[in-house]
Amino acid sequence: MSIKELFAPVDMTQGSPVKQIVKFTIPMLLGNIAQQLYNTVDSIIVGRYVGDNALAAVGSAGPILNLLLVLFMGISVGASVMVSQYYGAKQREELSKTIGCCLTCTFVASLIIMIVGPIISRPLLKLLSTPESIIGWCTSYLIIISLGILGGGLYNILSGVLRGLGDSVSALIYLLVATLLNIVLDWLFVAKFGMGVNGVALATVIAQFVSAFLSVRKLTKLQMLFDMKKEYLWPEKRYTAMLIRLGLPSGITQAIFSMSMIIVQSLTNSFGEMYIAANVIVMRIDGFAMLPAFSFGTAMTTFSGQNIGARKLDRVVEGTKKGTLVAMAVSAVLTGLILLFGKGLMGVFTTTEDLINLSYRMMCILSVGYIAMEVTQCLSGVMRGAGDTVTPMWISMLTTIALRVPLAYIMVGLTRTSELPQGNCYMMQISMLITWLIGAGITAFMYRVGKWRSKAVVM
Repeated sequence: MSIKELFAPVDMTQGSPVKQIVKFTIPMLLGNIAQQLYNTVDSIIVGRYVGDNALAAVGSAGPILNLLLVLFMGISVGASVMVSQYYGAKQREELSKTIGCCLTCTFVASLIIMIVGPIISRPLLKLLSTPESIIGWCTSYLIIISLGILGGGLYNILSGVLRGLGDSVSALIYLLVATLLNIVLDWLFVAKFGMGVNGVALATVIAQFVSAFLSVRKLTKLQMLFDMKKEYLWPEKRYTAMLIRLGLPSGITQAIFSMSMIIVQSLTNSFGEMYIAANVIVMRIDGFAMLPAFSFGTAMTTFSGQNIGARKLDRVVEGTKKGTLVAMAVSAVLTGLILLFGKGLMGVFTTTEDLINLSYRMMCILSVGYIAMEVTQCLSGVMRGAGDTVTPMWISMLTTIALRVPLAYIMVGLTRTSELPQGNCYMMQISMLITWLIGAGITAFMYRVGKWRSKAVVM
């Protein structure tokens, strides 16, 4: 395969379904690894050069940051669905107007976050009973990220557009460049200039602007597929409404997930700085363990969207079955490696032995659930690609609001004793594992029910 072919959009309506899915997923997986390195390197640098409390501060800011990003997540999902279906149907004008609409919505969403983020950061952290020892660091981190959100927003949306066109390689390359830059700047700002948590936030903002610039430049070179005209930047009601209809459920899903994490974060904070730091380490490793699920899930969205647009439903069903099985196998291998080398991985973040052991035990509890997450993400991806973004939304609402949050509080509460006045901290991970397993079962059932088959954007 030539370099030109490698960076060309992939038509997933032709060839072996499973080969096309895997071919598309590999760059996605590598890209998601690079994305996860953003947060992981931040944690390693502050943990090693500033201390365990700084590590806890960066982690405590995570749930609030995710809440601020839900607008972009919603736009990105809606963009990927619309672009993949219009590309599969070869409808050039509709594709062009969709991309223009996405760009405008990204700028509007960025402006909202730049205004709201700095205002709500500290009050939210206080509401979550964030320890006074880290609340200042958490606040400054969130403010810097919020003010520089445009770079990350543009990259996330445009990478969604590129994936919808079947190009997962370009997004990977740009993310790798930004990740390497982020690592260098993290080390420079924190280790050399002593900027602490603020240096980590600034490095992330600069790196994200670089990835956004490269994505915009790539999009301008794809004029053989769509037209980039000024009039298309003024969004038409039809495309805006469709983007909202498809993206809003996913945005709500992410908001619900973020809100549940924020609520649970309050419970996490009650166990003290040691557990908060351990939770940060586990979530960083967890992020890597989840990568096959998210990568295959995104690939299934594009695969489903393009083939639904091309009226090839049988191909969607075949690809879903084989793609999900491959995803589960990949996740099983990765989970085994994490368990085998787990303590070594934890030791990268900290030299505190008690913290390493606590983190590893938490990780072992969660490990069983990663294969179940492959089922959830792959089948949800198929439904979203077909245009059914509502079903994954209500499944997420059910598992996070009605199950995850109450279960965590109940299980922790039932284990409170004179020796453990705050309860058994491992109940946090057990409640999450139960949620993942139930979510996978419900998602598989709803896929088989098949409402997604009649939700196509392209008619």
